[in-house]
Amino acid sequence: MEKIFEGKVALVTGGSFGIGRATAIAFAGRGAKVVIADMLDDKENDVVKFIQGEGGTAAFIKCNVSVSAEVGKMTEQIISTFGKLDFAFNNAGVEGATAITHECSEENWDKTLDVNLKGIWLCMKHEIPYMLKNGKGVIVNCASVAGLNGFVGLPAYVASKHAVVGLTKTSALEYAKNNIRVNAVCPGVIHTAMIDRITGKDKEVEKQYTSMEPVGRMGTPEEVAEAVVWLCSDAASFITGIAMPVDGGFNA
Repeated sequence: MEKIFEGKVALVTGGSFGIGRATAIAFAGRGAKVVIADMLDDKENDVVKFIQGEGGTAAFIKCNVSVSAEVGKMTEQIISTFGKLDFAFNNAGVEGATAITHECSEENWDKTLDVNLKGIWLCMKHEIPYMLKNGKGVIVNCASVAGLNGFVGLPAYVASKHAVVGLTKTSALEYAKNNIRVNAVCPGVIHTAMIDRITGKDKEVEKQYTSMEPVGRMGTPEEVAEAVVWLCSDAASFITGIAMPVDGGFNA
């Protein structure tokens, strides 16, 4: 694999599992030094150990992205350790509880918006000043096909992901002349632990989710990771402010 990110530093929030894990590995495979941030303490440092075992450089920082002080400390630690921040994949998120709008609890609404929306805003709030100082940078936010469509029973999740798309577009316009690109990826049905929680690993329920995908299968975390690293690469240098579906044709 070509080391197109040699000398670059990448942050992946929610990086211990699923799409985040796959993206951290993809960044490292292209030569980037990778910081994996997650609220869940990966005591085994599985991702870090894997990347280091492949000859890469990685570090883990425990961080709740919905808490400003923790996000600020995280970015400060990245700069003190690696000196800069080139790429950020703001991926940390929760699916929340399933309930139709009038039955959605205030607690579920607040938690889902706090992590999925406020968390991404806080990450950008702390990432962008360092990118401005560096004179360039690329941010990719993780939205969802639920940021482009409605889904029954997920009002908080859908609202948060639609808001991520809007925030991404606004930020892209604000920093377009500062050599900072901001895009979003919108994964479809991706086979991760989140999907396993939703389906309960019930084969019949899994078939229902698979049937939503025109290609006839769920996507893989690695397929989303490839889209993220491409958006961060010079191959996507004229792309900013988009919400890219990575969804097997779902949005079509």
